Amino acid sequence: MADALGHLPRGPRRILMATRWSLQGLRFAWLYESSFRLEVYLLAVLGPLGLWLGQTGVERVLLVGSCLLVLVIELLNSSIEALIERYGAEHHELAGRAKDMGSAAVFVAMISVVLTWALILWPRYL
Repeated sequence: MADALGHLPRGPRRILMATRWSLQGLRFAWLYESSFRLEVYLLAVLGPLGLWLGQTGVERVLLVGSCLLVLVIELLNSSIEALIERYGAEHHELAGRAKDMGSAAVFVAMISVVLTWALILWPRYL
């Protein structure tokens, strides 16, 4: 999709601004989302462990990448929740459904972490 400048390539300034906004989003997630902080702590433990336990590059990518996926989905879930809260705290069925589905997405990502780690490491230690 074209932006305000059409399909022209982005210059260094635009890339720098996009990076700044992304880092600002990470900062806001860290400051205001306790679930995000908890998942970052989990990544701080499981990331190096996955790099150490993975025997091939593919195993390492799967072990660490599954944990990173949880962070990505948590960021999306938090953005959905923030947008819903922007329009008011009163209960609305669709807002509740959206928040619950966002939470379910994080839950499914966490299940994928457990399955990935189990399927890669379980046969090795049986």
